[in-house]
Amino acid sequence: MNGRHRVNPSLPPAVEGEGAIGVLALQGAFVEHLAVLARLGVPTREVRLPEHLDGLAGLIIPGGESTVIGKLMVKYGLDDAIRSFAGRGGAIWGTCAGMILLAREVGRDQPLLGLLDIDVERNAYGSQLASFEEDIALTRFGITDLRAVFIRAPVVSRVGPSVT
Repeated sequence: MNGRHRVNPSLPPAVEGEGAIGVLALQGAFVEHLAVLARLGVPTREVRLPEHLDGLAGLIIPGGESTVIGKLMVKYGLDDAIRSFAGRGGAIWGTCAGMILLAREVGRDQPLLGLLDIDVERNAYGSQLASFEEDIALTRFGITDLRAVFIRAPVVSRVGPSVT
């Protein structure tokens, strides 16, 4: 496997190649993202070091603990590497903690990439005890009944003019 460590041997091996989608694999829900992409037949690569970004078309920064992921990005030099990747036109998508890390401001001192002109309020729905489930509709996408889980979910409190 080219010296790569598979975190879950029950998952199919990642497929590498030009145009692959990388998943930041430092902490959090990266295994779940890799599994979904594998089921869809998308070429993927775990990203743990700056050189793992080479040749990727895009990067997913998964949910997890944003402070931990941010500190690990700095420790391994991934913060600057991801900014450079974005500057070269690499697409980046962040879910939950990933969105927090992409934000310009989160109202507390933690490592951020600052690539997305948004402000985010962490844990906007309260502590873990305040987590909840609710049925929601995403009518724009034709979804009328979706069970959503809000676990210490962040809220975007400001969207800058450059965000479309």
